[in-house]
Parts: sequence; structure tokens; C-alpha cells
Amino acid sequence: MKQLLQKLPFFKQGKKEKMSFEDQKIILKKVWNYILPYRSSVIAVLVLSVLIVAGSLYVPVLVGKVIDILLPGYIEMAVIKKHLIKILVIVLVTAFLQWLMNAMNNDVTYHIVRDIRRDAFNRLQSVPIAYLDENPAGDLVSRIMTDADQLADGLLLGFTQFFTGVMTIVATLVIMIRLSFPIALVVVVITPLSLYVASYIATHTYALFSQQAKMRGAQTALINETLENEKIVKAFGQEKQIEKRFETMNRELEKISLKALFYSSLTNPCTRFVNSLVYAAVALFGGYAVVNGKMSVGLLAVFLSYSTQYTKPFNEISGVVTELQNAIACAGRIFEVIEKEPEQTDPMQTQTPAALGVQGRVSCRDVNFSYVKDKKLIEHFNVEVMPGQNVAIVGPTGCGKTTVINLLMRFYDVDSGTILVDEKDIRQMPRSGLRRSYGMVLQDTWLRSGTIRDNICFGKPDATPEEVVAAAKAAYADSFIRRLPKGYDTVIGEDGGLLSAGQKQLLCIARVMLSLPPMLILDEATSSIDTRTEMKIQSAFTAMMVGRTTFIVAHRLSTIRNADLILVMKDGNIIEQGNHESLLAAGGFYASLYNAV
Repeated sequence: MKQLLQKLPFFKQGKKEKMSFEDQKIILKKVWNYILPYRSSVIAVLVLSVLIVAGSLYVPVLVGKVIDILLPGYIEMAVIKKHLIKILVIVLVTAFLQWLMNAMNNDVTYHIVRDIRRDAFNRLQSVPIAYLDENPAGDLVSRIMTDADQLADGLLLGFTQFFTGVMTIVATLVIMIRLSFPIALVVVVITPLSLYVASYIATHTYALFSQQAKMRGAQTALINETLENEKIVKAFGQEKQIEKRFETMNRELEKISLKALFYSSLTNPCTRFVNSLVYAAVALFGGYAVVNGKMSVGLLAVFLSYSTQYTKPFNEISGVVTELQNAIACAGRIFEVIEKEPEQTDPMQTQTPAALGVQGRVSCRDVNFSYVKDKKLIEHFNVEVMPGQNVAIVGPTGCGKTTVINLLMRFYDVDSGTILVDEKDIRQMPRSGLRRSYGMVLQDTWLRSGTIRDNICFGKPDATPEEVVAAAKAAYADSFIRRLPKGYDTVIGEDGGLLSAGQKQLLCIARVMLSLPPMLILDEATSSIDTRTEMKIQSAFTAMMVGRTTFIVAHRLSTIRNADLILVMKDGNIIEQGNHESLLAAGGFYASLYNAV
């Protein structure tokens, strides 16, 4: 059969990734740990499924009795009416219990998926920045959203159909053996074919569903990347190229999905064929028994009904197994996120800059760092910054300016050497407290969906309305905010919505103006602002920087002439340092950069 399938033109398979049975057991144990808090509801679901099976198995017995009553020719209407009422009551009660079981099962499933999503999202808040840099945002979104939905579908099937199916198989088998052992033996001999078919299909579905989940994640990453940068795509006329990339991924996803669905769709017709064989065998042997007077017609009807009920769960269980393969593949991707090692635990519980007592003295002593171990970047970096100093970092693109900021903020930890704040190793300080000690305004702005007020208060949620307005005025943002439809209560969309780049940057500056931490990082903070407003902002920055240690990453050297210390970087090293006048007088690399403007 395998050789026959592989001859089909659309079903040529490459190398597949397979998960061992032990690995699948490990993932199922992890899912079980999320089920445990809801074990009382799960037990209730299982009890209801037992009652449903009992009701569904009792109805054929009553039907068989009615048939036996009808056959002799004398119809006892009172007895028939009594049995029909019983059948009606049992069917209605069973239907209600089925609805109740499904409702409870849905409630448990979506609580479990909610918990898994919550843990995955929370873990993303604690993983190293390097993990987020290395993994496409769209793929992570796909894991938390789409893969979690696939897991939910698997759990919904697994909770009810698997247990109910097993109970039905066991119960009907016991009853059939008690009614007629020879005919029950025929059923038992033929039905293992269903198990073989189900196991054969299951061994092929996991790898395909795993590939499907990965390709779906890659496609989501492309969509996310394109939507976030649609203006850039259009500006460079790359719409057709992006469409081609998407179409290629779409075709790959189509092929993988078709293969996965092809194997999984074999389950139903194959098991139905086995079911038909069982039904035919029961009818043949049962009819022979009726002719010879060893079985009544009503009992044969009961047996035929039980043979159908006995074989039907094999259909459902094989379907559940197929769906579980998809669910396990998706669960594995989610647990990869949940189990990602978080950043090292902070050694202290202090959370505020005031409690840390930060004054603003920063020392970098023989710091070495590289993103890729075999590609050196920062080497033997040494600098001493006194409290209240304004330090500008300049140099050509790729020299390590932004990397220094990443190290100061502990987005990355140094490979060797030490960074000290007030003579304390920052690795011995809580990240939250260290980062709250810095106010950061970057060239790339970030605003969340919400009101203007919410965005300004992002770093100080308990700020008063007066403080918010004062910060906006200091950042020269108050005038344009008041021109908006609802002023400070105007709701803006993701990443600022329709605000201009300059307006978004003013809001980011106002955010820092509000919190006023002891140290500042300004990475081309006025790059999107017009010259006149920039002059005003520079005066505001000058007032804000008084008494605060400030690191300024600059590309326009004219903006850092008043800095107390200028660090000139090249290839990860400080090659010159001093103030503007002394560096110009030296006639070195800085002077050539400045004069080239």
C-alpha cells in the first residue's frame, strides 16, 4: 500500500521529521500538567460519557424486544408503548447529557488553551532579547495563536471521543460475548484491521502536520513583516516580489497540507470498509443462527446495532489519533517557547531607581562582546563616565554604537569584562531597576494602541493630568495634541496610527520628560523633527540633562558639540575620546568625520 501511495503524482515525499513515541509522551505529560487544575471537571466529563454510552447501548435492547413482540402476529400495544416511552426518555436524557458533556468539555479545553497561551506570552516577556532577535515575530505569533487553536481542536476531540469510544468498544464487546460468543468472536477477529489502518496512518501524519505548522508560521511571519513595512514595500516597488514570495510559500503550504490531509482522509473510508465487513459478517452468521432457531430476529437486530456501535468508535478513535498528531506537533512548538530559558534571575528584589540609589557613574572595564562568537565586535572597551556628564558616541555605521547601548541596558550581557553603575556590577543589579534608571528615546518610535495620555504615561502610570501636560509642553507636543479631536484622550492606533513620524517622536520624548530618570539614552532622538522644533527640543534636552548622565548616539556631529565627552568608535573600539575642541585640534578620525559633513 505504501508503494502504491508513493506512486501518486502529488504524493512524493521528501525527508520527514519524525517524533519518537517517547517524545510524544513527554509532550502529552506537559499537556496533562495543564489539565490537572481542572481534573474535577474532567472527571465529570468522563462520568457523563459513561452515562451516555450506557444509554446508547440500552436503546438497541429495547428495540430488539419490540421487534420480538411484533413478529408472532399478536401485538401487545401496552408493552410496545411502554418500551417506546422508555426509548424516548432515554434518547432525550442521553441527548441532554451529550450537550452538557460537550459544554463542560469546551469549557475545560479553552481554559487549558488560555493557560498555555498566557504562559507562552509571559515567557516571551522574560526571554533574552537575543531570542526575539533570532526568531521572526510572525512565527512566534503563529505559535501562540494558530498552534494553540490546533491544540484546542485536538483536545476537544480527545477528551470526549477517545474515552467514549473506548468505553463503547469495551461495553459492546462484553455484551456481545454474553449474547453470542461465536458471532462476537467474528467481530473481534475482523476489527483489528481498523487498528492496523489507524496506526499506519498515524505514523505518517505527525511529520506532515509538523511541517505544516512550521510553514504556516513562516507564512505568518512574512505577512506580519510585510504589513508592518507596507510603505517601504510600496516605496521601492516590491509588491510583485513580495507577492511571488507569498505565492511560493502558499504553494508549499498547499502541498504539505494536501499531503497531511490525504493521509488523514484515508482514515474514514478505510475504517468504514472494515466496519462494513464486520456488519456483513454479523448479518451472515446471525442470519444463519436465526434460521437454525439459535437466535431471535430481535436479538439479531440488537447484534447488528451493537456491531455498528462497536466498530464506529474505531472510526472516531482513528480520527482522534490523526487529530492528536496535529495537536502534539503544535503543542511541541508552543512548549518550545514556554520552556525557553529565561534571562538569569535578578539577584535582588529592589525595583526602583530611588531604592537602588543610582547617581549615574558608569564604568566600562575591558568589555568584550559579539553577537556571533566567531565574529568579534566590541573588544577591550574601556570608558569612565562621571555623574551628570553628557557622553556622545559617534562613528561609522556598524562600529558598535547601538551595541554599547544594548550592553548598558542589559539587553545583552557582556562576554567578558565588567560594566559598573556607581561601582556596582550591573549583572548584580535587577534588570527592572537598572532599566528604570535610564530614560530612552530612540530613532525608531514605538507607541501602543490607546489614548495619547496612556502613551505618555507608559513609564509612569500613576502620573497626574497636570504632570502629563507639563511633560508634553516640555517636549513641545502639547500644541499638536490639543489640535487632535479629543486632545489627550484621542485614541491612536497601533504604532501611532495616522500621526506623523515627528509627532510620534515628540510623544516618545514627552514619555521620558515625564519619568525623568537619573540617566538618559538619546539615539538620534530628534531625527524626525523639523529644524525649528529641533532647536526647541535641544534646549529642553539641555535643561533635562542637567545633573543626569546622558549617552547620546549621534550621526549628525553638529548636535553633540557641547558634549562633555565624545567617544569615537571604529570596528568596536574607542579610537579617540575627548571634547569637541580637543578632538578637532588633534586632527584625527573625528576631525575627518566632522569636516566631511
